[in-house]
Amino acid sequence: RDRFVLSNGHASMLQYALLHLFGYDLPLDQLVNFRQLGSRTAGHPEYGHTAGIEVTTGPLGQGFAHGVGMALAARMTRARFARDGEGPGQHVVYGIVSDGDLMEGLSAEAASIAGHLGLGNLVYLYDDNRITIDGTTAISFGEDVAQRFEAQRWHVQRCDGQDITGLRRAIEAARAETLRPSIILMRTIIGLGSPNKANSSKVHGAPLGPDETKATKQ
Repeated sequence: RDRFVLSNGHASMLQYALLHLFGYDLPLDQLVNFRQLGSRTAGHPEYGHTAGIEVTTGPLGQGFAHGVGMALAARMTRARFARDGEGPGQHVVYGIVSDGDLMEGLSAEAASIAGHLGLGNLVYLYDDNRITIDGTTAISFGEDVAQRFEAQRWHVQRCDGQDITGLRRAIEAARAETLRPSIILMRTIIGLGSPNKANSSKVHGAPLGPDETKATKQ
């Protein structure tokens, strides 16, 4: 079965909510106590701490490199034990990566080896919201991400992160590309729907608060 890595681990509530819905040992009271001392729902996913979490992510770039290693392991397994399209190692490794991930040297090195080895079983979705905890990415990050990955021999696509149909088409095209790893640059708006905090660092790592939550729901 396909594998999934949430490299931008600060978005861990997405992963915890899915684990809860899929029946893992993560009851609703643990979700309510998100990022509270003693809960199983830490601010970043941690291996061995929460059921269903197989790799620790959150330290920027770490999940990116994890995914490359997992894709390489699958390719090696397939080469040694699979025959005629049957057997282990046939799966695809997916990951969600962030602006912070791609600022790290670790992700650049991992991307380089992935492109060099032609890991066509690797598909990354880049959450390109251009916001960090300190403000916009323009403070410290100005490179052309698409050109960087093209130079590292990746299959590069762009799409609107809110366009589900377009994203589905991009994922299908990425799966069809078997000779290169793929990255889909998804332009998104952080905190979309919040009338006063959307597209700002105010929603990067802090709760909306009761007033803004009410306004967002309205």
